[in-house]
Amino acid sequence: MIRSTLRAGFNFPNWMSYHAWTLFLFTKSDIKTTLIPITCLAAASAPLASFSRLPPTVFWIWFQLLQFDVSNQTLAPEEDMYNKSYRPLPAKRISLRTALVLRWVLPLLCFAWSASYSKEVLCASIANCALTYIYDEMGFAAGHWASRNIVNAMGFASFEIGACLIAGNNMHTLDSISLLSVLCSAGIFATTIQAQDFKDIAGDALVGRRTLPLVYPSIARPTLMLALAAWSIGLSKVWGLNKESALAFNLLGVAVGGRFIAKNTMKSDQRSFYLYNVWLSLAHSLPAYFRFVAT
Repeated sequence: MIRSTLRAGFNFPNWMSYHAWTLFLFTKSDIKTTLIPITCLAAASAPLASFSRLPPTVFWIWFQLLQFDVSNQTLAPEEDMYNKSYRPLPAKRISLRTALVLRWVLPLLCFAWSASYSKEVLCASIANCALTYIYDEMGFAAGHWASRNIVNAMGFASFEIGACLIAGNNMHTLDSISLLSVLCSAGIFATTIQAQDFKDIAGDALVGRRTLPLVYPSIARPTLMLALAAWSIGLSKVWGLNKESALAFNLLGVAVGGRFIAKNTMKSDQRSFYLYNVWLSLAHSLPAYFRFVAT
């Protein structure tokens, strides 16, 4: 009995690290697409009240992201066998039954954690979890590309509102710059979120998703380039960039959009998506330029 207890205690660190890594793997692919850009937006537009606010802001975003990813990945695990075989379900690190239990426990944990900050952060968490349900269980993830993009944009906005509230000086309200940042970001996601779909065409087709690259393959890439160019010009004006900064930001947007057109293999689309997230993170950081340089 004592020996088995000691053995269990000795294995506890391994057990913890195994399951911590499993949770991370649920969110791994969205670190660059969600965690980093939204952290940039919160730090730039809130703005960050102090460096000590950064860890709780990052953790809140990641925790909400975890509940979204667990929900999303339990819907069609077979898709990840083609697109992302390292994820916990296709890699057999967790059973589907356990993942489904986790899916419904996580929102409750998110609500409790968010309520410890303020009722406004709690509302952002509730909105995020409700939009997760709409996107996944109500079928918007596999629905028409336009409604899918809109729900995606609203989901990102809920992430950003909660993150800005935690990062800033006032956890109960956002100022006009923060609100404008969230609105701009929602517009960006609604019109350019298809950038993430090109690399996933095979898996999306397998589960019947109606993404823009699948429904309108001939226009999906040119319209993305036009959207990136338009947003680059618009954000340069909104956030008061000087000529040199605006030129560099606009050239990056056109270059990223042009790369999606010029290179259309799955591997190239993956690399183009990395560059898109560089552009996105910079776009989300521009409110800091407006706060501290332009004014």
